Amino acid sequence: MAEKKTKDKKWIQKTEMKKGVFTTKAKRKGITTAQLQENVLSNPDEYNAETIKQARLRQTLVGLKKKKDAKKTEG
Repeated sequence: MAEKKTKDKKWIQKTEMKKGVFTTKAKRKGITTAQLQENVLSNPDEYNAETIKQARLRQTLVGLKKKKDAKKTEG
C-alpha cells in the first residue's frame, strides 16, 4: 500500500531565499521583476539554474498572493 504524501504547509519558510537578489538582477537589466520572470521562463536556456528557480518561486508566490487577495475580497 502506498503511503499518502502529506502536504507541508510551511514549505515556503524552508526555502533558502536570498532577499532582494532577483530584484537586483532585474534592476541591473533595467526591467521589472515581472519582466525578468517572463524572460527567464520563456528562455530558460539563457539563464543559470538559480535564476530559473528564483523566477519559478516568484511566479508561485505571486499566484499565492493573488489567491489570498481574492479570498479577502469575497468574504
